[in-house]
Amino acid sequence: MPENDEPERQPLSFTDDRGASRAAWIALALVVLLTGWMASGLVFPSGPEPTSEPVAEQADDPIAVAVRPSEAESVAQYFVAEGQAQPDRETTIRAEISGEVAEVLVDKGAMVEERAIIARLSRASAEANLRQAEEELSRAQREFDNASALLERGTSTVDRVAEARTALSAAEAGVTSAQEALNDTEIRAPFAGRVEELPIDPGEFVQAGGEVGRILDTQPLTVTLQVPQQTIGRLDVGQTAEVTFITGESREGEITFLGSSADPETRTFLAEITVPNEGGTIPSGVSAEVRVATGEVVAHFLSPAILSLGPEGQLGVKTVDEEDRVVFHEVEIVRAQTDGIWVRGLPDSARIITVGQGFVSAGEEVAPKVEDMFGAQVAQGEQP
Repeated sequence: MPENDEPERQPLSFTDDRGASRAAWIALALVVLLTGWMASGLVFPSGPEPTSEPVAEQADDPIAVAVRPSEAESVAQYFVAEGQAQPDRETTIRAEISGEVAEVLVDKGAMVEERAIIARLSRASAEANLRQAEEELSRAQREFDNASALLERGTSTVDRVAEARTALSAAEAGVTSAQEALNDTEIRAPFAGRVEELPIDPGEFVQAGGEVGRILDTQPLTVTLQVPQQTIGRLDVGQTAEVTFITGESREGEITFLGSSADPETRTFLAEITVPNEGGTIPSGVSAEVRVATGEVVAHFLSPAILSLGPEGQLGVKTVDEEDRVVFHEVEIVRAQTDGIWVRGLPDSARIITVGQGFVSAGEEVAPKVEDMFGAQVAQGEQP
C-alpha cells in the first residue's frame, strides 16, 4: 500500500456518550435553581424588620459611672518660684591716682577684711608732692604771721593780711590733698568679701579711675526672683522662705524687699530674699527654688486625670448629687504634688466621678457605683 494513502482523520465527538448528556442536564438544573432562588425574594418576601424599641429602651438606661466619696481637707498653700543667688554686695575696685603698681598683697579668690590693703602703688611721686606742699604751707604761714605783725604796728594794711590768709588756706588744702594722694597709693578693700578679679601685676602702670579688681560679699546671699501680679498680694516683707539651691544646700531666708512697680513686659514684681551663707559656702549666681507659705485653704485631693473641661473651656470636676445627676463644678488648682493635685471649688463632701466622666454631661442621670466595686465588675467582664 502506498505511504500517502492514509485514512482521513475525523474530529472527536461525544454526542453518543451518556456521561456527556448527563452533565448537560445537571448544568441546566443548576441554572433553573439559581434563577428561582434569586426570584424568591419577590415571591416570598421577608418578614417585617424588628423594631428598634428595645434599643431605644437600652439607650434610656442611666450610664454607669464610678464615683469616689471625698471630704475636703485643710492644706497649706505655697508660692513656689525659681530664683537666682546674688551677692549681698558687689563692686569694682578702682585706682584713685595714677601710678606704677609696686606690690600686690593678695591673690585672686582670697577672702579679705574691710579696709585690707590689696595692692600698693609707687609712693615716690606722692611723697615728693607732700613735701612740696608742706614747704608751701610753711612759707604761707610765715607770710601770714609777718603781715599780721606789721598790721599791729601800723605798717601794713588789712588787704595784705587778707591775701596772706588766703594763701595760707590754699597751702593747707594743698597739704591735705597731697596727704590723701599718698594714702591713695594703698588700694584697700571697701568691705569684707572675696576678691573675684585682680587683673594687675607689679610694675604695671594704672591710670586714675582704672579698674584694678572686683570684690563681692556673699555673706549673706540675696536671692532674686520675679513674682506674678496675681501673687504679689500674698507676700509681705518679713515672711519666712524656704530656699533650696541647685547645689543641694537648703537655707531658711527672709523676704527683705518687694517691688512696688511691675515690669512692663512681664507684669511681674522683683522680690529679694536674704539667706545666711556662713563661710561663703554657697556660690553666687546659682539657681534656687523658693517656697513661701501663704496660708491654708480647704481643698480636695484628686488625680489630674479626673479633671474635665466645661462647655466654655473652664477647668472643672464632675460629681453626682443626691438625685444621681451629674453636676459640673469649676475648680482652681491650689497645690500640685507628684502624686496628685489639690483643688478648691467643690462642696465639702462630694461624690467625684472617677471613671466615665467623659461620657456624661451636667444634669444627666447616671448609675453611680463606688470606685472599688466598679473596678471589680469591669475586671470580671460584667456589665457595670
